[in-house]
Amino acid sequence: MAVLTTFICIIDGAITIVALPSIARQFDLTPAALTGVVVVYPVCLGMMIPASAWLVERYGGRRMLLLSLAAFTAASGLCGAAPDLLSLVGARALQGLAAGLLMPTSQALLFRTFTQAEQVRLSRLMVIPQQIAPAIAPLLGGLLVTSLSWRWVFYVNVPFGAAAVLFGTLFLAEHRDHTAGRLDLPGLLLCAAATATLMYGICTGPDLGWDRPQVIGALAVGASLLVVAVRHQLRSPVPVLRLRLFRDRLFRDTNLISLVGYVPMMGAMFLGPIFIQEARGGSALDSGSTTFTEAFGVLVTMQVVGAVYHRVGPRLIIGLGLLGVAGVMLLFATADASTSLWTFRGYMFLLGLAMGGVFIPTTIASFSTVDRADVAHAATLNTVVRQTGSALAPAVVTSVLVLGATGTERAHPPLASYQLSYYVLAAVAVAAALFALTVPDGPARTTTPAPAPAAGRAARLLRPRSRSRQKVG
Repeated sequence: MAVLTTFICIIDGAITIVALPSIARQFDLTPAALTGVVVVYPVCLGMMIPASAWLVERYGGRRMLLLSLAAFTAASGLCGAAPDLLSLVGARALQGLAAGLLMPTSQALLFRTFTQAEQVRLSRLMVIPQQIAPAIAPLLGGLLVTSLSWRWVFYVNVPFGAAAVLFGTLFLAEHRDHTAGRLDLPGLLLCAAATATLMYGICTGPDLGWDRPQVIGALAVGASLLVVAVRHQLRSPVPVLRLRLFRDRLFRDTNLISLVGYVPMMGAMFLGPIFIQEARGGSALDSGSTTFTEAFGVLVTMQVVGAVYHRVGPRLIIGLGLLGVAGVMLLFATADASTSLWTFRGYMFLLGLAMGGVFIPTTIASFSTVDRADVAHAATLNTVVRQTGSALAPAVVTSVLVLGATGTERAHPPLASYQLSYYVLAAVAVAAALFALTVPDGPARTTTPAPAPAAGRAARLLRPRSRSRQKVG
């Protein structure tokens, strides 16, 4: 169920871009006027994430997971049936709010239920939706829009979401091992406002221009709110975001690696389709089928990582993975208009091999020294960090593409701009790799609990609720 919900959330955030031209024609608008359809999703997602940990502890992970999944499914149907742009933006906002609760809730349930040894094996499954979803989203979106209509980009979520809700209602047991404290409402509002404002500035900056008053204002206000929110969280006895968890070096360092490392990895996934369609003149189907090979690389590496994690440790695996990402960026920088699609597919496969050495170790290591009572809050912080890195990636890429460009070059960047973008991403990956090689990973190996049968723990999470459990929050 966690795999399915993660897959739905990630693919929905990426697939919508493919449908924008069709939506514009439907409502007689220009694609630029549809920015709100894209931006409102990460903005609302960022607003909900800070509240997720408290909601899980207050009302229980099962209830919150099913409620948010049902809301996401209903919002998907509303998006598909939207009669006008305003209705579509409103439904997308509801989708973002639901996704902001879905992802950290499902992650918290997994890490509360399984031991660290089992988490390594589970991460081989969780990395599948995280990597396959962004890879197949352009291909799936193109097929749906071409064969049916843009509305099916949203309708496709409904049957999967309904099936997941039914499965969870029948088999998912409540799992709560920590009592929620008082809700830090001022902290929640500050965090939500800071996150939403910064997300808006980051997402719209490359399109509107970083010198536009609304972008500068959003970033300035967001940064100011963030400073106030951090000070409040550190002083509050029951903060909505437990920033004190960052005092743990392993947790802090792995999250910093995720924040910076996501920029080159997600940046390459964002830049690839643009390069194929703009620089090479390929179709949407060409770009979708080309980027998909990255997912196969990730699937290969995660099998190796799961086998050697406890013997080698996360530090070396992450460092080598990021160096591999940098090397692949340099290969991408050599591509031009005459580079064949199969060569590009090979580069994407190599990128997946390198990325697979980063995702699993950073996730597992970040929870190695976290108390079980803090898992929900740690999952919330992890989600905030990774969403920020994912939002920064296209912003960095787009900003480099239009750097110094004027006129038509802003809409159609020259080949040199693409090459410069890959060089910048390579430099960021090298910096993240050098930092990763300094992380003390001893606790990630020495604190591993004794393995327990996965089936037994899974049975405690997935089982029909007895009558005595039906009143559990």
